[in-house]
Amino acid sequence: MRIGEPAARAGTTTRTLRYYEARGLLPARRGENGYRTYDESDLKLLRQIRTLRDFGFDLEETRPFVECLRAGHPEGDSCPASLAVYRRKLAELDALIAELEAVRTKIGLRLATAEAEPPKCELGGQEL
Repeated sequence: MRIGEPAARAGTTTRTLRYYEARGLLPARRGENGYRTYDESDLKLLRQIRTLRDFGFDLEETRPFVECLRAGHPEGDSCPASLAVYRRKLAELDALIAELEAVRTKIGLRLATAEAEPPKCELGGQEL
C-alpha cells in the first residue's frame, strides 16, 4: 500500500504517518519507485497507536505496544512493558479522578452554604 491508503484506513493523515516514521514507530520502507510502502502489519500498528491516542496516551506511551506487535505478538498489550504502561495510566487517571472529586466536594459545600443564606443581591431576577 502507498501512504494514502493506510492513512485513510486508520483514520489519520499521511503527515501523521510520516511523523510516526520519523519517531521510529512505523517502519521506513520504500518501494523501487521510492514511494513509502506499507502492509497490513503496519496498519495494525497504526490502529494500535490511534486507539491508545484516543484513550489519552501520549505518543511515547504507545511505543511498548508497537514494539510488542513488532515482536510478533497478536496484541500490543500482551507484553510486560505494555502492561506497565497500562498500570501507570490507570494510576494517573485515578489521581485525576481523586482531584476532581475533591474539587466537586468543595464546590458542593460552597453551593450548599450559599443556598442556606438569604440572597444578598439581586440581578434583576436573572439567574446565572
